[in-house]
Amino acid sequence: MNLALFDLDNTLIAGDSDYEWGQFLIDRGVLARETYEAQNAAFYEQYKAGTLDIHEFLGFALRPLADHPGEDLARWHAQFMDERIAPMIGEAARALVRRHQDAGDLCAIVTATNSFVTTPIARAFGIGHLVATEPERVAGRYTGRVAGTPCFREGKIERVHAWLSGLGHRLADFPVSSFYSDSHNDLPLLERVTRPVAVDPDEALGAAARARGWPVISLR
Repeated sequence: MNLALFDLDNTLIAGDSDYEWGQFLIDRGVLARETYEAQNAAFYEQYKAGTLDIHEFLGFALRPLADHPGEDLARWHAQFMDERIAPMIGEAARALVRRHQDAGDLCAIVTATNSFVTTPIARAFGIGHLVATEPERVAGRYTGRVAGTPCFREGKIERVHAWLSGLGHRLADFPVSSFYSDSHNDLPLLERVTRPVAVDPDEALGAAARARGWPVISLR
């Protein structure tokens, strides 16, 4: 059995689900546009530039989960899936996932975006394993804080090792371990697998992939 890991945002989907969730809530009037829109955009630019303080961002991104009851969040997320996420899922991405599943590979999405936003997206791809940043919950309510290590940069390595250990595996156990990503922020994990693949990469990852002879593909 081989291992296939997939980044989500701008890799399997043609956009950033974390950013779009914030914009969706702004457009719905759930978040005040004048307060949140510029900050949401600024954090996204920091992510692309590789300067994001993940804990500062999570304090911003997880706050709406704590401010609203679960039934409202679930209703909004269903609308978000229909309106924002479904148009971002292309057939090429679905076909890539199916090829690995049909080959019997162990498949997982590994994403910095929190599991509230991404669990339904993983379900839409038919991927049963999700390694994501986990929002803290107490007595069934989100607190607005992160639980454990954020699944970001080197944190992705830690979280993947922990997930595999829970299944009785190690990364070294797999003859081939693939990781598909668009972002230079994922270089730490890309450097740990046996088959790193750049997918519609940003400029920094594209340059690194070409220099190292990694495959570069497009799902667009």
